Amino acid sequence: MEFSFPPHKITVNMPNAAALLAEVGTRMRAGQGYALATINLDHLVKLARDPSFREVYAAQDLVCADGNPIVWLSKLARKPVDLVPGSDMVLPMAHQAARNGVPIALMGSTDEALSTAAKSLKDQVTGLEVAICIAPPMGFDPKGPDARRILQEIAASGAGLTFIALGAPKQEIYAAFGREVTPHMGFASIGAGLDFLAGRQARAPYWVRKIQMEWAWRMLSNPRRLVKRYAECATILPGEALRAVKQR
Repeated sequence: MEFSFPPHKITVNMPNAAALLAEVGTRMRAGQGYALATINLDHLVKLARDPSFREVYAAQDLVCADGNPIVWLSKLARKPVDLVPGSDMVLPMAHQAARNGVPIALMGSTDEALSTAAKSLKDQVTGLEVAICIAPPMGFDPKGPDARRILQEIAASGAGLTFIALGAPKQEIYAAFGREVTPHMGFASIGAGLDFLAGRQARAPYWVRKIQMEWAWRMLSNPRRLVKRYAECATILPGEALRAVKQR
């Protein structure tokens, strides 16, 4: 499944969770870096508006579908992919890190949330080492001096995989910058994944996710922030559907 934003093409190249975990494991064993992005309709809105975000997204090594509309579009294009939300992949990727003896870093949110998330991960993943937790300062520039310093701290800690919870586009910018500064490391942009682990945000109940209505549950939980975002997403969906059909 491809999304074209000339001169860039964004390809969903991780069709399912198994493929993603296999690729991450291979790269961990080889000491090879990577940046993982999880594309959704909100990202498509940002990509259409922001050329610099397109460059950052094109620099991501691994891209999976984080949102049912992306899955539906892939089926329209006859290039089907599975739903692989970033927040759902934190634990599986942490298990992969533990199996391969790769320490992890947690980046984003608050010190308290990161401490709680780290404890939750270590409780659930035998042998996992959380090497460092960093909550960046207010007004954090994901390509500025603080970003470079933090990357150097993470590298010095021995971490080989950093979970980044800064929200789009900051987390993807930071991951792309990390690939430049510390090319041997892995970076996974996971949105609210750490806040879910820390209990600061609640996931939609399983039955809501099962019927593919998590977006509605989230919107009703925080309408002031999300109604406008989802309205913009709905606006681009017909055009994206047409482009998907043309990919057949």
